[in-house]
Formats: sequence, structure tokens, C-alpha cells
Amino acid sequence: MKFSLLEKLGASVLICAWLIYGANFIGNALVSPDSHVTTVAVAPETEGTASAAPEPEPEIDLPTLLASADAGAGARVFRKCQACHTVDQGGANRVGPNLWDVVGRTKAAVDGFSYSGALTDMGGDWSYENLDAFLASPRSYAPGNKMTFNGLKKPADRAAVIAYLRSLSDAPKPLP
Repeated sequence: MKFSLLEKLGASVLICAWLIYGANFIGNALVSPDSHVTTVAVAPETEGTASAAPEPEPEIDLPTLLASADAGAGARVFRKCQACHTVDQGGANRVGPNLWDVVGRTKAAVDGFSYSGALTDMGGDWSYENLDAFLASPRSYAPGNKMTFNGLKKPADRAAVIAYLRSLSDAPKPLP
């Protein structure tokens, strides 16, 4: 007995549907989703007690963080940046500009690197505060810039990287 191609395809689709339905039926029979629901009891608040929100960690100002920052630790954190940036004196630009002597340098001022309009239009210098804000969130600091890095969330990590970048100079800028 010969079967046509359409009959073979139809039988294959029907068998696959039966297998999927059967596996679903057996899986639901073996594991009941209702048995995994847990109930949590919440104690009612009494009148004299107020729920206290956790106190946020006190922020340490940038000069204090920079004074205690370790450039060696900053070099380790900077490894995240090495895919796009070089730090050698006279080093080549990669996806990002060379960062030798970046602390105190004019923004968007490395020759041979094509900066986005967001940084070119900003003007000013890379002060410690500007570097901290940029490293925290490049997209928030300069909306529309080319940098895809999300930023360093920990203030201590940012301070360590800034201390490392500060050390990459013939004449490091004084700390604030």
C-alpha cells in the first residue's frame, strides 16, 4: 500500500499533536501546580508600632572616597574597561578613546577619536566629580553618547578607578 506525501505529513502532524497532548496530560497528573502554592501569614500591626523603613546607607562624599581609594584596586576594576580603552601614554584609540592623563583633560579632546555629539557639545574638563558622575551612568550623564557600558554602581569602585586613572599621568592632578 502506497501513501501519498500529504497523507504522510498529516499522520506525522497528528502523531506529534498526540505526543504533546499526552506528555502535557501525564505531566499535569504527576505534578499538581496547586500543591506548590504557599500561604504567608502577616501579623497585624498594633497601634503603637510603626513599620520603619530601612535607613539608607549614608553617602560618603567623593573627596573622602578618593582619599582612601586604592589605585591597585582601581586597576582591577578597570579590567572591565580594557576591551574598549587603552591607558598607555600615546596609546591608540579603540572603540573608546585612550585614557592616559584623562583627569583634568578637556572633554572630547583626544585627537583621532570620533566622539558623539553628546560629549562634544558638553564642553568643560573631566573633573573628579564629572568622572564620578560619568562612571556611575554614562547614559544618564551624557544622553546620546556612544558608550554602551552601564556604569559602576558602587561609589568605592568608581573612586578606585578614578584614583587609577589619576595615577596614569606624568603630573597627577591634586585630589580635591
